[in-house]
Amino acid sequence: MDRVAVDPFENLEEVFARIRKPGLLLTTGNIGNPMTIGWGTIGVVWNKPVFTVLVRPSRYSFGLLKEVGDFSVSVPASGDKETAKAVAWCGCHSGREGDKYEAAGLTKEPGITIDVPYVAECPRHFECRRIHSNHVLDGELNHEIRSRYYPEGDLHQIWWGEILGAWRIQ
Repeated sequence: MDRVAVDPFENLEEVFARIRKPGLLLTTGNIGNPMTIGWGTIGVVWNKPVFTVLVRPSRYSFGLLKEVGDFSVSVPASGDKETAKAVAWCGCHSGREGDKYEAAGLTKEPGITIDVPYVAECPRHFECRRIHSNHVLDGELNHEIRSRYYPEGDLHQIWWGEILGAWRIQ
């Protein structure tokens, strides 16, 4: 099976359905550290296709993002129960504990346009280069969201990644 370049805005309903369940896998760092994400969006900012993701500073991936800047986002297939289990596992374990690819039974493939791997079991992935990041500002955050998602603090940082390539298995 070959990966072919696709329009990053193709079939976004598929991406948004997977981000809700089971989640997507954000990978960063040259050795790769897949992290489950359930929040993010795709759009156009500064006339560029952009994937925005949110990562808490307490996460192992946060330091890798700061160091490397690039990240991939892998989208599991609908109904793929094995990959869904791996996505759930990656959401409950830290890369500080060891190689999450190996432990979750995932295959690491080298990036096509960036030096960050992606998850081979996912039929679609995006490769992104950081163009901006900013912290969620506590004083600017809606009170309901603040109390529901941040009762202990640890507000996310938003990473804005220019989509350098979007790929699908053919």
